Amino acid sequence: MAFCVPVQCPDCHGTNVIKHGKSSNGKQRYRCCNRDCFRVTFSLNLDYPGRDAKTKQKIVEMKLNGNTVREISRVLNISTTTVVKELKKIVKNKM
Repeated sequence: MAFCVPVQCPDCHGTNVIKHGKSSNGKQRYRCCNRDCFRVTFSLNLDYPGRDAKTKQKIVEMKLNGNTVREISRVLNISTTTVVKELKKIVKNKM
């Protein structure tokens, strides 16, 4: 017995999504067809946890609580470079 689960865009949560090839590591890519959505393509299964929106939010919360970059990277199991890049994006957006 097979069943179909509709794919949703992670930003606009719309179901108007089509397949858009495969990534270099063989993961299925999808394309959001909603014109108002800023995300063009996405993958459901992320290989690196640093790309997840929830992880990015945790980086900000931990930094606001006074954690260092090394502590954040150790706890979230991501690279220190990823932490620094995300923090720079936030500072850039606030200016």
